[in-house]
Amino acid sequence: MTAAAGLDELRAVLARPLPDEGEDPPGIIESLARDVDPGLVASGGPRYFGFVTGGAVPAAVAADWLVSAWDQNGGGFVASPALSVVEEVAAGWVRGLLGVPASSGVGFVTGGQMANFTCLAAARHAVLRDAGWDVEAHGLQGAPRVRVLAGEYAHVTVGVACRLLGLGQLVDVVPADEQGRMRADALREALAGGADGPTIVCAQAGEINTGAFDPFVDIARICREHRAWLHVDGAFGLWAAASPRRRALLAGVEQADSWATDAHKWLNVPYDCGIAIVADRSAHRAAMTSTSPYVPAHADDVPYGFDWTPEFSRRARGVTVYAALRQLGRHGLADLVDRCCDHARLIAGRLAAVPGIAVLNDVVLNQVLVRFGDDDALTDRVIEQVQRDGVCWLAGSTFRGRRVVRISVVGWQTTPADAHRSADAIITAARTAAG
Repeated sequence: MTAAAGLDELRAVLARPLPDEGEDPPGIIESLARDVDPGLVASGGPRYFGFVTGGAVPAAVAADWLVSAWDQNGGGFVASPALSVVEEVAAGWVRGLLGVPASSGVGFVTGGQMANFTCLAAARHAVLRDAGWDVEAHGLQGAPRVRVLAGEYAHVTVGVACRLLGLGQLVDVVPADEQGRMRADALREALAGGADGPTIVCAQAGEINTGAFDPFVDIARICREHRAWLHVDGAFGLWAAASPRRRALLAGVEQADSWATDAHKWLNVPYDCGIAIVADRSAHRAAMTSTSPYVPAHADDVPYGFDWTPEFSRRARGVTVYAALRQLGRHGLADLVDRCCDHARLIAGRLAAVPGIAVLNDVVLNQVLVRFGDDDALTDRVIEQVQRDGVCWLAGSTFRGRRVVRISVVGWQTTPADAHRSADAIITAARTAAG
């Protein structure tokens, strides 16, 4: 699971002077395959549970090869008519699966960071527009202050997006409960106690440690009362909408104004592919679109990727989404989500039955949060031991001031046997680490 070669070894074999004369392509590929292999992590495997990293379903891998072989600029219809239509179709499928308005704008970006950036750029446009300020024309100097509120356990990419947009890194933090869910009462209090003006609230579908969901029905109602834009960061949790068994976790999420998610997590397409969705198409397009004298004017219904993303030239990432959804189908995607959640509960149940191992979260989705001996040092030793043993791969984290193990099950290949084998390995590692 863990890379066999370290930094110094990889530098020794890969670092070389740039040749004056070009090399033979097959030889380059052969040496790359040989020299890079020891430094790879088995993140696409069935027992990799770190960083909410899925694998890649075969159709999506092959589609990604085609995208490279076609070498098309996915920025707009004039550059690649066919791939623009493929992305248009994929966007429609995603809207239907996630239960967001059918008229929403959709942009395929690199990942959750740029998905949050894109959505919050649209939010910045809309709230300042409603305050009488054109931020695209005039920038932020002299603009009304935009107030941003986010939960105590908002993902780092939300804060970075705010920083890149000149909004400050999470200006107001709203307290969360013991599972990491934003407290609706605390949000109401924060909004009531602040000055009126342009406001954005960032909620979360799937807290990165616990998998918990913010109470969207209450949050959406409060945002409407205060005329605040509601954005939902649902990097992996938003895909729960594809499962009839888990959809209730997202009750009220359709009332948000924008949503960010990743396809390279639970949809299991190759890196990289994030998705930015904005209900107000005019705000989305105003914040993102690019124009130039050499780009043909086009009607609103002609698919141009750069109308919805920060990039002008871009890879047609939506093609892998199209391929993955065709392979899985609606029922297959629901089954993938449900299997991962069931495997997470299986692992959690096995670990919780062992004295000295505590499962700290309500396992409502695919995340399991574990602590060993109520001890930071022991928990870190268990992580190291599991990684050395190589049966599965786990990541560490800190939650509510304590070191924890975070088990994220999102791979399409994981089976109940993998879950049992991983639980056995973790229990063995815990006993070894405890001495």
